Amino acid sequence: MREVLLAFAVAGCGVVVFKILHLPLPWLLGPMSACLVAALAGVPMRGLKTLNDSMRTILGVAVGATLTPAVLATFPAMWPTLLLMPIMVACIGLIGIPYFQRYCGYDFPTAYYATMPGGLQDMIIFGEEAGANVKSVSLIHATRVMVIVFALPFLLIGIWDADLSNPPGTPASGVPLDEMALMVVCAFVGWRVADRVGLFGASILGPMIATAAVTLAGGLQNRPPTEAIWAAQFFIGMAIGTKYAGITFAEVRRDLVAGLGFCLILIILTLIFVEVIYGMGLAPGMETLLAFAPGGQAELTVLALIVGADVAFVVAHHVLRIVVVILGAPIAARLFSQRFD
Repeated sequence: MREVLLAFAVAGCGVVVFKILHLPLPWLLGPMSACLVAALAGVPMRGLKTLNDSMRTILGVAVGATLTPAVLATFPAMWPTLLLMPIMVACIGLIGIPYFQRYCGYDFPTAYYATMPGGLQDMIIFGEEAGANVKSVSLIHATRVMVIVFALPFLLIGIWDADLSNPPGTPASGVPLDEMALMVVCAFVGWRVADRVGLFGASILGPMIATAAVTLAGGLQNRPPTEAIWAAQFFIGMAIGTKYAGITFAEVRRDLVAGLGFCLILIILTLIFVEVIYGMGLAPGMETLLAFAPGGQAELTVLALIVGADVAFVVAHHVLRIVVVILGAPIAARLFSQRFD
């Protein structure tokens, strides 16, 4: 319990420092940065998985509440960019696996599952079954999410002059109590049902599906209140930062450095896809960046909500990316192992 309380205290200090310095996204980047620094300094910290997952349900509800009939009518127009997502995943694999295996010296299973931009837990489970170094895979994915999420706000500000100070919703005082109660039911029931049937990303996708059904039926007119989305940001940021707790100098020198190099590759590749898609007039630049950036689904959803982007567009592409990675992992791993061994 002491480690949990330390994590909360450090994350809270991060929020305060970011607010004092007027840095972007204090509720997300503040806890993330503070917990990372504390972890690297050897402070013992950990989060509570159930509580972290419950906070992610807020994002699922927020996305589901945006899926009105008018928004769903725009889905068919997304097919050109959706078709490009598997191509991007393939490009990441073709570049990332040789980078980790030949340049960084990892064995093939570790290189493969460290490269694939799927969910962290899924890649760890698949990697463990394949004989990968689970700690290396975990640290590299944590670094991927950390760097992508940290870099994107500055790209959004620098390129599109995005306003990241906007509240991500309506204050709690402006949301009817009956709607808030309905959101809580959608979050809990959607999460539990999705988890029971084994749906990947159950804590986000389950509440999203349940809330979308209620919204389409006319039961919801609002998204979760600002305070709830701030809470979700806080726990997500804290969870990312505390993943580095207990890291050794040898792991910093090997896994963290390798992960940082891979992040540079990912950012360049993402910007190439964004430039091509935007240049062809297939989608707006800001939405494309948020949709194709290989960060965590929850973190990119937060950014989309804050900058007022097309949340449905962003989430649809991230869901497809995760589906492609998870369903294709066993087949692709065998094909790649023959090529790169």
